[in-house]
Amino acid sequence: MTKRKKWLLGIGFVAVISVAVLAFIASRMTRHLDPYIREQVLLYLQKRFDSEVEIQSVQISLPKASSLRMYLTHRRGAWATIRGSGILLRYKGRRDIPAMFAMKSFRFDVDLAALFDNTRQVRGVEIDGMEINVPPKDDRPTFNGPDEEQQHVQNSVMIQDVRITNSRLTILPKNSAKTPLTFNLHEVDLSEAGNGIAMKYVAALTNAKPPGEIISKGSFGPWDAEEPGDTPLDGSYDFDHADLGVFAGISGTLHSTGNFGGTLSSLDVTGEASVPNFALKKSGNPVPLKTRFQVHVDGTNGDTILKPVVGTLGKTTFTTSGTVIKDYSANRRTIHLEVTMPKGDLRDLLRLAMKGTPFMEGQVELKTKIDIPPLTGKVREKLLLDGTFEVTGGKFLKSSIQDQIDALSRRSQGQPENLKIDEVVSQMGGRFMFENEVIRFTPVSFSVPGSGIDLTGSYDLDQDVLDFQGTLRMQAKVSQTMTGWKHWVLKPVDSFFSKNGSGTLLNIKVQGTMEDPKFGLNRGQKNPQSSN
Repeated sequence: MTKRKKWLLGIGFVAVISVAVLAFIASRMTRHLDPYIREQVLLYLQKRFDSEVEIQSVQISLPKASSLRMYLTHRRGAWATIRGSGILLRYKGRRDIPAMFAMKSFRFDVDLAALFDNTRQVRGVEIDGMEINVPPKDDRPTFNGPDEEQQHVQNSVMIQDVRITNSRLTILPKNSAKTPLTFNLHEVDLSEAGNGIAMKYVAALTNAKPPGEIISKGSFGPWDAEEPGDTPLDGSYDFDHADLGVFAGISGTLHSTGNFGGTLSSLDVTGEASVPNFALKKSGNPVPLKTRFQVHVDGTNGDTILKPVVGTLGKTTFTTSGTVIKDYSANRRTIHLEVTMPKGDLRDLLRLAMKGTPFMEGQVELKTKIDIPPLTGKVREKLLLDGTFEVTGGKFLKSSIQDQIDALSRRSQGQPENLKIDEVVSQMGGRFMFENEVIRFTPVSFSVPGSGIDLTGSYDLDQDVLDFQGTLRMQAKVSQTMTGWKHWVLKPVDSFFSKNGSGTLLNIKVQGTMEDPKFGLNRGQKNPQSSN
């Protein structure tokens, strides 16, 4: 054998040995990737969400390439697929409440070339059947903030995109006997996720109450494990086919669009909403409702501050401000509102509030406080109102009522047979309070040409019962309100009922129903004497 052949044989032998050694090393390293990746998945979930993690199974699929090739190319272009099932993330030390997250299954791809780098690349994350449970605020564990090791783990992963399907968000009530709020998340797509970077999202879900479909997109995060409520959130939404009939006392189908920004626990929302068939269930008369609103919402408990809401009911514009705050002593919400209506259409309000067609038209100016304490019954049984109103240009649309008003105006002007005095308009105003389905006026003033009425009393909406008493002032004397022999019979008593030498002042009462009111003298009270 020549010297040259010996050298070639030696070099070949060394090469074979080297390849064998490299293959052995590569094979060993590849086998060690499996437990390493499993460990890193578990560690990341534990540290990232500061939770106890349980995983039923994890499967790792390495790329179809030889171990030697991956070793020689430093695993460039090689992505491993990780699949898992039966995942639970629990609040530390809290097995008495549902898990923070539960996932039926997940999968993702990890870049093997960056597996041992400071930042690992993860793509194609798919999560199916995820459940997110948010306990009541008082039951949420406290976090001390990430330590150095946790911060390192959080910084070590860059997620490119996430798709979540068939998932559910549940907000648990403080009282376990109450039904939790549940949001069905049909699909959520997240992208450009990573440490310190907000995730862009597109989400389709069913709202819990009122039920309806929501499409939302925006940005979410980065996740704040120390205080999840401080996690940033912003975006826009389209809320459609929301059924308001789930609430006591009202009905209609809501559509709303808007924008929001802030954090999970503190959101500012601006938007518009419309309910073309808004109605109170008691009356059943639909009236179109549109609103433009600015509200501040505490996402952790649902407390809402209205600042303000501008609404249109039919043709009537109004402004509302106030709060919807949870009363923890009753575990229900208390509503405090202030409503201003500078120039409303009276028919819109009557159509909404009462059965049948409106009995009166005119313009109404309204200022009122609205309080709805924690509800245990019908809304109208709990509704509290305290305000003032003024109706101008009022005309009764029921002929029997308007006929009586026209007759009153004729007699008050001393022209009881003047049929040209017809279809007179009325003015009305005063202070009112509403409680237990009864409106009390203290007082209410009513006037038509020739006369004015001041009344105190009440109207029972549930029973449709009027009960008022007060005074009637007329320009004409008593005898001038009559014709024929009654005119002459009453002349001697003109001075008794006159006020300051002219006109008439009578004690009256109004009873009956809104459809058929009965006007008469209040004989239980002494007639007022004039003062000269």
